[in-house]
Amino acid sequence: MKKLSHILAIASALSFGLCAATMAQTKDTVDLEHLNYTVEEAPEWTNLFIRTSGWFGADGIYALPADGARSKGARPSSKNMFIFSDSMIGEIKDGQLQPGYTMPHNSVAYLKGDAPKADAINFHWAQTSDGKPQSLFVPSTPSTQKGDYYWLGDGFVNTVLHKTYIFAYRMHNMSTKDDWSFKEMETILIVLPKGSKPPFTDQQQIETPLHYQNGKADNSSGGFGAGIFVNTKKAGAPLPDGYVYVYGVRGRGGNLIVSRVLPKDFEDFGAWRFWDGKTWNADKEQAIYLTNGVSNELSVSPLPDGRYILVFQLGGMGADVAFRIGASPIGPFGSVHKIYHATVTNKDYFTYNAKAHPSLSKPGELLITYNQNSFNFWKQLPLNPHLYHPYFLRLKFE
Repeated sequence: MKKLSHILAIASALSFGLCAATMAQTKDTVDLEHLNYTVEEAPEWTNLFIRTSGWFGADGIYALPADGARSKGARPSSKNMFIFSDSMIGEIKDGQLQPGYTMPHNSVAYLKGDAPKADAINFHWAQTSDGKPQSLFVPSTPSTQKGDYYWLGDGFVNTVLHKTYIFAYRMHNMSTKDDWSFKEMETILIVLPKGSKPPFTDQQQIETPLHYQNGKADNSSGGFGAGIFVNTKKAGAPLPDGYVYVYGVRGRGGNLIVSRVLPKDFEDFGAWRFWDGKTWNADKEQAIYLTNGVSNELSVSPLPDGRYILVFQLGGMGADVAFRIGASPIGPFGSVHKIYHATVTNKDYFTYNAKAHPSLSKPGELLITYNQNSFNFWKQLPLNPHLYHPYFLRLKFE
């Protein structure tokens, strides 16, 4: 376990804005390499998402606790909203996918309690006037182009403004003949007022300056919303400084960047600041790379001993779920620890976007998900209707 002096050093660094001097001190005093743990599959959680009627698959799972307590862990009174990106709606009978299945670009589910019980979860998507499934969140901003759709990033319940915020990436397919021709055009903030329910007809969509277009010299596109750490007392953070940390990924190397803002200022993008290695800078172009090789969806969570754990899929799309240990929510981060090698049953399959879910986790553990997909999705799905859903792992701390 971590010495008390180490925890106090981190708390001091956070309270003073993590200046360069305290960053160096933190790096020298905190063990960034060692963690006693075991990893096991969590089939009871995985099986919760293996379904045969209605919603039967999706990627992009994030868990948003209704009370905003992201770091307090699972409790009997818990209620989590899961948000998904591309989702499958249809029927599977005797292991066979039935005609009429369709793919809305996003959906949600609500889970009551602290256990993966089938009768405690409900899935939701929107419907057209004639009852056909469609996305809950459809681009409607001034910059929207015909055919655009949203993939969802992380989100959280802001207990100061009493709103739910969800990051969304406006996607555009550059070719109607190529499913892999998609391009990320813009980072949007979806706002749900308190009490909003599916199909969220009262949603607001805000265009943000939190997106990077390709630079002239290299592929430096990207944006924020890949993961959120709410470092407040209300959220259950162990060393709260009052800020919401929003992580982003930029460039081909999967470079991790970070911003922060007070909950009360979340919609005021002039109040956002970006870590430039020395201070919190108003210019997002000055954001430094904290580390690299991360996935487009990830998590940063507090450990029981005062450190932090960055969970991601190594290289973005690959077989290895991994973590790095951090001295603070902005690092520095230690070396890569590969904790699970996902085995696929088909050469066309791949795994991606691992992340942790503290609000689903019991004391002494951290639930982690990764997703599975196929490079030849529409051919493989009828052959294996259950190829496409979250897979759960349990990281236990000794």
